[in-house]
Amino acid sequence: MPPSKVTRFIIITGMSGAGKSSAINVFEDLGFFCIDNLPTVLLPKFAEVAIQSGSKIAKVALGIDIRERGFLDTLFNTLKDLDELQIKYEILFLEASTEALVHRFSETRRRHPLDIEGKGHSVLEGIKQERELLSEIKSRADRIIDTTNLTAKELRDTILESFFLAEDSASAMRVNLVSFGYKYGIPLDADLVFDVRFLPNPHYVEELRPYTGNDRKVRDFVLKNPVTQKFLKKTFDILKFLVPYFIKEGKSYLTIGIGCTGGKHRSVVIVNELEKYLTHKKYDVKVKHRDMNK
Repeated sequence: MPPSKVTRFIIITGMSGAGKSSAINVFEDLGFFCIDNLPTVLLPKFAEVAIQSGSKIAKVALGIDIRERGFLDTLFNTLKDLDELQIKYEILFLEASTEALVHRFSETRRRHPLDIEGKGHSVLEGIKQERELLSEIKSRADRIIDTTNLTAKELRDTILESFFLAEDSASAMRVNLVSFGYKYGIPLDADLVFDVRFLPNPHYVEELRPYTGNDRKVRDFVLKNPVTQKFLKKTFDILKFLVPYFIKEGKSYLTIGIGCTGGKHRSVVIVNELEKYLTHKKYDVKVKHRDMNK
């Protein structure tokens, strides 16, 4: 077998309705050789073809999902075959909230793939079952993208940032900081979550309520509290300890969620402070204030 000239080998999977086809289109636009719904058992054979093609098939993106009956039974053995071929693969898992998936199936009026035989199972039942079946492959994913609130353009931008822009960074790992409101749900792709609802809430100060954590007066209100300062110090210590170990384990992306009630004040302030700390430590940091303007 000639030395592999396959520079990127990306396996795209995830929840039905989470945007896999849209993601494949993004990679296709970027010059990847793309195949959707490739039978899992053919992954090693296709990898061999890519290797033998020299540089003709150097970048590959393959979509696999629950539509292929039995793919979970063979997937992990197939990944071992790729390891033996010395193919360095990456797994992209697309996720979305149950509510969003139900809405998308309702819009398209399609049955869930797990009800392909028309046994009358509801979409909700199919989603719950699929989530359980995919839990192990999700845990193996290199990158999880939550598409619940993403437009097609935002999904494209997220893929670009996740798989390409970070390649030129001197940092060994991208740290994504996300502020959010618990009333809107925890980010599905978060690796670590911190609840800051115990901090003083600017929402109950009438003159501060219209502003966000990006405004100085809200920032000063939150940060002047001794409890906030103590929390930040302890959180800095935790991250100082944890992040190098995540890097050592080969993790490319670490998503940290900071949540308050509405995602407008306290969580925004804390995320901004964490960004300063991690940037000072020379990490590649990206900030998203998910619910700040809701």
